[in-house]
Amino acid sequence: MIKRIVQWIGAALLALSLFPAQASAAGYTQTRYPIVLVHGFLGWDAIGPYDYWFGIADTLRKDGAQVHIAQVTAANSTEVRGEQLLAYVKRVMAATGAQKVNLIGHSHGGPTVRYVASVAPQLVASVTSVGGVHKGAPLADIVRGTVAPGSFSETALASIVNGVAGTIAFLSGDSSTQMSTAALASMTTAGASAFNTRHPQGVPRSACGEGDYQVKGVHYFSWSGAQPFTNLLDPIDASMALLSLAFRGEKNDGLVGSCSSRLGRVIRDDYAMNHLDEVNQVAGLVNLFETNPKTIFRQQANRLREMGL
Repeated sequence: MIKRIVQWIGAALLALSLFPAQASAAGYTQTRYPIVLVHGFLGWDAIGPYDYWFGIADTLRKDGAQVHIAQVTAANSTEVRGEQLLAYVKRVMAATGAQKVNLIGHSHGGPTVRYVASVAPQLVASVTSVGGVHKGAPLADIVRGTVAPGSFSETALASIVNGVAGTIAFLSGDSSTQMSTAALASMTTAGASAFNTRHPQGVPRSACGEGDYQVKGVHYFSWSGAQPFTNLLDPIDASMALLSLAFRGEKNDGLVGSCSSRLGRVIRDDYAMNHLDEVNQVAGLVNLFETNPKTIFRQQANRLREMGL
């Protein structure tokens, strides 16, 4: 009996050891078109060796993906960021000879990549939104409702946020002008609604449904988390848990509601992740009892590969 148990355990361990090798097979993430990663509000491409997409780009490249990390303004409107991204996409295409790109945006990067797909669909094979703020965020509404436009309070708050955004931009080598009030306007419910009227592709028509999977040749996907506190060692998790109170019981990742994150084909909107876990932050301190975010990005790259994208 003991011998049989030992043999069974050995077989199980062998099977487990083979699984990563299969998932890491050469070409697993090799999409037809380059992948462009687009950061969110107060984001960056890389500050020294520390990038916004902590370990994700390298994980995708390991098995064949061609990955480019965009730098757009840390704090500005969706349209301004979108125009910057459009220029970046054209540079990527010129440098690589690619006819299209696969865009993946996190947080405010979600609407940003949607903008490019809306105004230049011929350049985009797919749009993937990760924790995207597509129907506004309660925190933005609270700030806008508390701080009157043109008031001293708004000026003071904008100065602080612009200062933070400017520091991030300086450290990452970006010289863009920071406009936190424009970013705030884009992320309120009213601002998101107005943007969706102009650029409706992939946005669900119901409060918490799915959107069109494909519009003008562009494929739309999304996923997001729904657990604000996930790791005791992560210094940001407590803040995520506190900010989640603004949702009044609505499922959320600490900054974006699950329903607001939904776009096109919804892969999942309830991963046990918070808003930063979705991009493997902070420094990989994510939920040990949930699928690793790097694995989810790999799976999406493989999904795009299998679709010929």
